[in-house]
Amino acid sequence: MFRFVGLLLLLGIPFGAVHAEPFLAGKAETVITPPLALKTSLGGYGERMSQPATGIHDDLRAKALVFVQGDKKFALVTADALGFPPPFKEEIVKKIGDPSWTVENIMLLPSHSHTSFDMSEINPKNEMGIPQLGIFNLSLYTVLSIRFSTLIQDAERDLAPITIGTESAFLKDWVRNRRDGEEVTDQVLTVTRIDDEEGNPFAVFTNFAAHPTFMSANDMMFSGGWPGHLQRTVEALIGDEVECLFSNGAEGDQSPIARRRSGNSSWERAERYGRELGIEVYRLWKEIETQPVEKFEYSYEKLELPTRTWHPDFMATGGAEYGLREDLMDLLIDQMVPEESACGFLRLNDLLIIGIPGEMTAEIGKKLRDQVAEKTGVKHPIIGGLANEWISYILSPEQYNGGGGYEASVSFYGPQLGPTVMAAALKGAEKLE
Repeated sequence: MFRFVGLLLLLGIPFGAVHAEPFLAGKAETVITPPLALKTSLGGYGERMSQPATGIHDDLRAKALVFVQGDKKFALVTADALGFPPPFKEEIVKKIGDPSWTVENIMLLPSHSHTSFDMSEINPKNEMGIPQLGIFNLSLYTVLSIRFSTLIQDAERDLAPITIGTESAFLKDWVRNRRDGEEVTDQVLTVTRIDDEEGNPFAVFTNFAAHPTFMSANDMMFSGGWPGHLQRTVEALIGDEVECLFSNGAEGDQSPIARRRSGNSSWERAERYGRELGIEVYRLWKEIETQPVEKFEYSYEKLELPTRTWHPDFMATGGAEYGLREDLMDLLIDQMVPEESACGFLRLNDLLIIGIPGEMTAEIGKKLRDQVAEKTGVKHPIIGGLANEWISYILSPEQYNGGGGYEASVSFYGPQLGPTVMAAALKGAEKLE
């Protein structure tokens, strides 16, 4: 034995490397477009009044990557969805029925499409019965929870060794800050390339911060919006049955800037934006060199939220849009605004996904990324926006108290929510340095 160890050291091979568990990954995808017979309403705009979608412009999809090393495993799931209510992931775990899967080793990352199913429609705690807010649909809740649970199980079935690499680039003039008087924008595009052990393309994970809001309340067909077009463009350019996953970032105040010559049609503007951004992803992907996975860690940081309340401006903005009155707010807060949440984290070599359970503004998102990079040394920390569940918009105290506007009014925990979430995120991220 000692001769064997001596030989390894002579060859420059660490003894522990011989016994290291292989790092494996599996992938799967599924269509999550609700059957039109379920009369599913579209989320994102209260003025739609829970009218059912009239058709399918392009299918909604969910995609999963499952990573396994020894007794550790993690599921990264992205979806063409507006967001998820707090009970939804727990229902997915319940339907999987495998004790090795918990809420702590699954991360759900919706694209925030405003032409996908309404969050409130898959929230069993929603007993409000308000059309603008969305009405709970048990059939839809059941169908989607089954599809997501099956998706994770499918991704785990066929595992293979992979290599990984991540790079970031700055993109100018793709987003603007939609809040009056604020100019901070997040122009960072981050792309993670995943290849099989022979160097063939396996999957691409990309992160960018911008609202999918080219379509208005008058557009009533299901669509993944520009993130859906981005993913299909990348998959077409690379080929080889590669799977492209998309995660939105700190997009709370970030709006997309329409590309030139994209026409007056909202559908055309969304498609052109997604296709051209997909080309940028492809360009960056081609430059990435992959390496074996030497750092695979994840964590889950519980988050005790500040006292639930509503902003003084709420009735004039979000309240008006969603048909709420002051006498209904206590019921809303009690039923649909959680008292606690969590931040989830996944590290794969130079990539660290910081899962934030809401819509963080770009200003505090950038501060959080910078602080995580400084404290952990991770080269590419990113914000996984609306991770696992939607709790609120997340602003700095100054933005909450001074700027007002729609984002502040739809923030249900007062001015200290931003600092509270940032503290928990830093604490969780530091565990993975």
